[in-house]
Amino acid sequence: MNARMLLCALAAPAFLTAAASGQIITQWNFNSNPPDGVLTTGTTAPNIGAGTISVIGGVTTSFASGNANGGSTDPDTGDNSGWQTTTYPAQGTGSGTAGIQALVSTVGHSDIIVSWDQRHSNTSSRFWQFQYTLDGETFSSAGLADDGIYSGNAGDTWFNGRTADLTGIAGAANNANFGFRVVAVFDPAGTGQYLASSATGTYGPTGTSRFDMVTVVPAPGALALLGLGCATALRRRR
Repeated sequence: MNARMLLCALAAPAFLTAAASGQIITQWNFNSNPPDGVLTTGTTAPNIGAGTISVIGGVTTSFASGNANGGSTDPDTGDNSGWQTTTYPAQGTGSGTAGIQALVSTVGHSDIIVSWDQRHSNTSSRFWQFQYTLDGETFSSAGLADDGIYSGNAGDTWFNGRTADLTGIAGAANNANFGFRVVAVFDPAGTGQYLASSATGTYGPTGTSRFDMVTVVPAPGALALLGLGCATALRRRR
């Protein structure tokens, strides 16, 4: 049993309890609306809830397959588009300034959790940081596990179910000005350089990072989301 299957097995009891009460605040699956069966078209309008999502730091975007290289957790495989980003900073510049940014009101909700699927190309940055804002303008990773850093040490690979737990962040709940970013960052070892996702690759600004299933939930809903991802993973495994 691999690590993902083990996590699903351990989470099953909690999922059954939470599934009925979980509520997604906002979600982006980037699929076309109405569906068109074309994986290179899509939309940045939320498929659930309200909010805005955009790119920062000169990043450019397109839509690409969410099924490629193992695929994201989106169950709609027939119209599964991912939001592809590229044009990142040159080596040694702009750490923490380029990526995606979303603004989502959490009014009426507590214990906020954000999750997403992310595909790294061979030459994309290996390290990414989740940052949040409580005023819609100033972003921070203070109080997050591992300073909000996520590592993807393989290229052309989806890293599904990345999760940022903001239940301990005062002000993330019940906040009309809540938002977050996922940005490329230098090697946390302090080299002042980006590392490529592929161990044999070289970082390049034209490397791509593809996003899917960007989701904001109260904590019980996060478990329901995990259950959906587990069901998808089990179906594909069979």
